[in-house]
Formats: sequence, C-alpha cells, structure tokens
Amino acid sequence: MKTAMFALLAAALLSGCKEELAEAPPPAPLTEESVSFFCQMEVLGHGGPKAQIHLEGMPVPLFFAQVRDGMAYMKSPERDARITATYVSDMGAATSWNEPGDTNWIKAEEAIFVIEANVAGGMGAPEIVPFRNVPDAEAFVTRYGGRLVGLEDIPDDVVLAAVDTDTVLEVPE
Repeated sequence: MKTAMFALLAAALLSGCKEELAEAPPPAPLTEESVSFFCQMEVLGHGGPKAQIHLEGMPVPLFFAQVRDGMAYMKSPERDARITATYVSDMGAATSWNEPGDTNWIKAEEAIFVIEANVAGGMGAPEIVPFRNVPDAEAFVTRYGGRLVGLEDIPDDVVLAAVDTDTVLEVPE
C-alpha cells in the first residue's frame, strides 16, 4: 500500500514539474537597452522584424535584430542553454518596416513565415518575415515575392547560407 501511495505521489509531483517546464515565459518588450545577440548592436536602431529567444535559467531573453539571425541561433548546435520560448515580431501588426513594434510578439511556432522574398532585414541580409495571419503574409508575398512556410519548414540554407552582397534587396515601407 505504501509503495502504491509513493508511486502516486511521485507521479503527481513529476507531472507538476513537467507543467512548469512546459510553460513558456512571456515575451519581453524591446527597450533601448535591448542589444542583438550576435553583433551587440542596439536592436531598436534597425528596421524589420525581430526575434527573442528565452533560455532555461536566463533571466532575460536573447534579442536578434533580424529574424534570420534568431533562426540561425535556433539551428545552431552550440547554445548556452535549452530554449524555452521563441517569439518573433508580427509584421501584420507593425506600424511599418522601420517600426516593427516592441510588444507585438507571437510564438515562432504559431507564425507564418515569408521566405525567399527580396527584402533586407535590419542587418542588411535577406529576411525571414513572420506574420500571425495568412492574409497579411499573402499580401506581403504579392508585393515582395517569396513563399509561405511554418517554422519547421524553414530550410537551413535560407537561414545559414552566406549573404550575396551583390544582390540588391528591397527595404519595405
């Protein structure tokens, strides 16, 4: 009887821990102190969509001046800790390309991404553009080209390929 009670208690405790680990931290707003993880430059000083990645045991997220950079970090085998949440700018809710918003974050796994569009992100590289709604993403594709994919369908070469500096990319309005 004691063994069965212990097993039930252990299962209840473990399921409680599992729920705590599964709960993602909320997105953090962009501030003037937010710097891009790779280049340590001010995130707000660059247009285009942004990404933030929360790591287990870290009190603040890593910010990225381009979603492409955030996706590169996610695909990298060398990370500082386990990723607990990833958020990206909803460009359908953005005021403009140069003002993507500081609080309009969506979970990356829920976003629709436009890839292979002829647009430059905040650091000048081709950008991966996230949207909450398919109609907003389709309107972007109509104007700038590209195609729609989910997070898991973003090809490695879109994220990790070298940037062709001879290609002229458009900066959306």
